Amino acid sequence: MTSLPEDPRPLAGDDDRDRAAQRLREAYAEGYVSHEEMDERLHQVLTAKTRNELAQALVALPAESVGSTSTLAAASGRIQRRGAWRVPRVLKVESAYGRVYLDLSRAIIEHPEVDIELHLGSGRANITVPRDAIVDVEGLRTGWKHPLHKIRRRSRPGGPTIRISGSMEFGRLKIRHARR
Repeated sequence: MTSLPEDPRPLAGDDDRDRAAQRLREAYAEGYVSHEEMDERLHQVLTAKTRNELAQALVALPAESVGSTSTLAAASGRIQRRGAWRVPRVLKVESAYGRVYLDLSRAIIEHPEVDIELHLGSGRANITVPRDAIVDVEGLRTGWKHPLHKIRRRSRPGGPTIRISGSMEFGRLKIRHARR
């Protein structure tokens, strides 16, 4: 019986292509890439099958800036981040219809303060923050229901400050602290 040959080139997933496309958009917005070059590289990114092909599309771009702004957007459906994901300094979340689930309990938070800017039409948002986080929702405008957030009585000092701002038309924001 013969074994299948191993492919040393790791395959690129949808998340990899999304991150590469976002990086290209940022480089274009900052003037590092012309409009024609943006079109060519974006086509490469969207048709890439391996991570090597993705890397070729991003060659000669400036390094990603740590602490930059990231945007999660969807017209409808679900926006979800959970597990060990890197939280940027400023996170913009935009959704016309749909639900938003952000779990920061196991996320990599490198900044003492994180700003989450919500712009939601309808649908609900659930945000789980680390156990020792301080949450500020003063900058959030709601058109229908007020956010649900039970402030922890006992939290250790030194946790990140999570500031939630923006606007929600219909729906509700629920914020909870991780249990462990």
